[in-house]
Amino acid sequence: MTLLVFSALVFGGSLLAGLLGALTGLGGGVVLVPLLTLVFHVDLRYAIGASLISVIATSSGAAAAYVRDGYSNVRIGMFLEMATTVGALCGAALATRIGTRWLAVTFGAVLLYSAYLSWRQSRRQETASHPSSPYSDRLRLSGSFPDGAGGETTYKVDRIAGGFGTMFIAGTLSGLLGIGSGAVKVLAMDRIMRIPFKVSTTTSNFMIGVTAAASAGVYLHRGYVAPGLAFPVMLGVLAGSLLGARYLVKARVSLLRTVFTWVILALGIEMIASGVRGTM
Repeated sequence: MTLLVFSALVFGGSLLAGLLGALTGLGGGVVLVPLLTLVFHVDLRYAIGASLISVIATSSGAAAAYVRDGYSNVRIGMFLEMATTVGALCGAALATRIGTRWLAVTFGAVLLYSAYLSWRQSRRQETASHPSSPYSDRLRLSGSFPDGAGGETTYKVDRIAGGFGTMFIAGTLSGLLGIGSGAVKVLAMDRIMRIPFKVSTTTSNFMIGVTAAASAGVYLHRGYVAPGLAFPVMLGVLAGSLLGARYLVKARVSLLRTVFTWVILALGIEMIASGVRGTM
């Protein structure tokens, strides 16, 4: 296989990963890393490095639009980034010191959890209104977002300590596995801090680029970012995410979510099996 053919195939696969990630809200990294390792036989650490670069690019492009439209809560994002950035640095440092087979098993477990979240997300219902934490008022974390009818929907933030701790775990997973860990970030904001789902997903998108940038520096220093691999991956995921954001309203997201769930479920099982067999 020539370099041109390999780059074209990687670009196509990355485009599909970015498209599925944008349409399901879980990010392209959960598909991209297994795709590079299982299909293209790229070393796991180089696949993680390329994925982190693509996460930075896609987050930077989409986050600007969400902030402009008033969905992302920048104050919450910057507050929680203190936890995710420290976690990302810890995860990236750990990833260069543990074997690839254990990385594969850990990644497979995260994929299975993401499949579960993807299955649950279509059945989720918004929780009722609740009082905010006094610390939320002091930090001015509560806010509002457009309701689609020209008005604003206000919301309160609760359980800040629990959300902050979960964000450290999300950052560690991001640095360790090269994913945006958007599923865990959304879990922390949506289920623990009780932030509305639209705000949780858009703020998570705003945050993952900063988290990935922190851990990408460690991978770059260790020599695990290959420009020849990272470039087509970045372009493909960016193009796929932009297409996904554009057609999100028109697409049958329920069907796409079902397909996505089964795909990452199969990838998760294969990653765990490869790690256990030691073939990664």
